[in-house]
Amino acid sequence: MTDATAPSAAPHPGYGTKPYRAYVLAVLLAVYTFNFIDRVVIAIIQEPIKTEFGLSDLQLGLLGGPAFAVLYTLLGIPIARLAEKKNRMTILSICVALWSLATALCGFAGSFATLLAARVGVSIGEAGCTPPAQSVISDYFPADKRATAISIYALGVPVGSMLAAIGGGFIAEYLGWREAFWMLGFPGLALAVLAKLTIKEPPRTGVVVGVETPTFLEAFATLSKKPTFWHVSLGSAVASFVGYGVGQYLNSFLIRTHELSLLQASQLTGVVLGLAAAFGTFFAGWLADKIVKRHPNALAWLPALGFFVATPFYIVGYMSPSLWIGVPFLVVGAVTHYFYLGSMYASVQGIAPPRMRATATAVLLFIVNILGYGLGPPVIGALSDFLANTNLASAGTTLAACSQAGANETVCAVGREFGLRWAIFIGLFGYLWAGAHFLMAWKTLRKDWVG
Repeated sequence: MTDATAPSAAPHPGYGTKPYRAYVLAVLLAVYTFNFIDRVVIAIIQEPIKTEFGLSDLQLGLLGGPAFAVLYTLLGIPIARLAEKKNRMTILSICVALWSLATALCGFAGSFATLLAARVGVSIGEAGCTPPAQSVISDYFPADKRATAISIYALGVPVGSMLAAIGGGFIAEYLGWREAFWMLGFPGLALAVLAKLTIKEPPRTGVVVGVETPTFLEAFATLSKKPTFWHVSLGSAVASFVGYGVGQYLNSFLIRTHELSLLQASQLTGVVLGLAAAFGTFFAGWLADKIVKRHPNALAWLPALGFFVATPFYIVGYMSPSLWIGVPFLVVGAVTHYFYLGSMYASVQGIAPPRMRATATAVLLFIVNILGYGLGPPVIGALSDFLANTNLASAGTTLAACSQAGANETVCAVGREFGLRWAIFIGLFGYLWAGAHFLMAWKTLRKDWVG
């Protein structure tokens, strides 16, 4: 195969004017923010859904995990392959409209099955977001600004989660959970039109005219030979397993353990922890660009440092008997935990040749989401149910009995709280495993780098 890239005489200077690049990044950040709003809002408002449909924590985990993750990961690769050849902004705009409509349809669900189906629709649309968006950003921005640009784009994760918490919690508290889906879903349709009409498709950097795009197998073969790719992917997958698994039940934890209302829990997770996560995401990317000349492997060791700091702080925060003692520890955990997010994308974009970048991101997301998003919420939910039943057995009852009329609600509440708190505690140790993978990527990043 003739390589689809050629060495450049000078670093890629970026495409378009600086103000226009800033505008492009702002719109793509808005897209990714809505992506995460529509993805995670179900975790924010799941307690009233649990009550209305009589669901277990495992079923909540299925809604938050596999219902979204399976098609999201499977479709990401073919959509990314399409994005290597076709207009990326057209693909992205269509997908924004699709997932926004599917989010609104969640509000019309009349059963667990129909809600599950609507969540699958959300996943189909969102599969076409990040691979083309990351590829577009890499072509708009110079290589020495890419980590910062991608970290700003990655702010969609904490900012979207924050807005979902604040907006979803407020709407669900005062109007209802169905209205939350409607009011957070439909605005995305306007954003889809804006993105298509105002963002130009940039030329692909480093591409030799007349040379065909590498096939998926060729692209995967190139990536698979790079140890950095595997360590970043597996480390991010483990981090995703813990982050999505614990995050699915964060509001439930605050409600069950600290007796907050749905709105109070949403405000805490949205404002306090959301801002902390946003700061950590941006700061790590900005710092990586600043120190990369003196510390070429910063994209690998910064995430490792973040995980090793976040783990003990999270453990103290979640296990503290007082919420207000625990919150400062949770804030530090949220800041340092998110050190990996921008670095994850920037490192993979840096080790992938230009015509393989959308595919590289899709393969990364396939690994991260099928292992992390697909398994994290249901495993934590199943562990919560198991530990709750273990606790309730000492009182001579079960979770199944707790769902029946006449159950001792005080005893049942204690069992549910015990199960979820200790399931979260066990899951948090996964961050140490994630940090170990990024430490191993530290050794190979420079050797695998193509810029």
